Amino acid sequence: MFLGASLAILVTMCLAILRAVLGPSVYDRILAANMFGTKTVLFLAVLSFLSGRPDFLDLALAYALINFVSVIAVLQFVERRARNRSKENQASDAVKEGAQ
Repeated sequence: MFLGASLAILVTMCLAILRAVLGPSVYDRILAANMFGTKTVLFLAVLSFLSGRPDFLDLALAYALINFVSVIAVLQFVERRARNRSKENQASDAVKEGAQ
């Protein structure tokens, strides 16, 4: 049963990578990266149980925290970049209107 679960997790990880590569928008790619990280945590937990090594759970928790913080940081970066581009476009439109 755990072998089947680990295979299903690996399949969904491959689908998440596919979505990250083919995603039409930045937010789809970020969501796919977050999903890949979550599935990695699940895979580490299953692997920990199968191998009888509970120290893998510590690795899974650390990876979950890193995944969460990195997704928040990337989302803030993308949001600020979009906001700055919007301001630049407004400023260039104002300059164009002033020149006419």
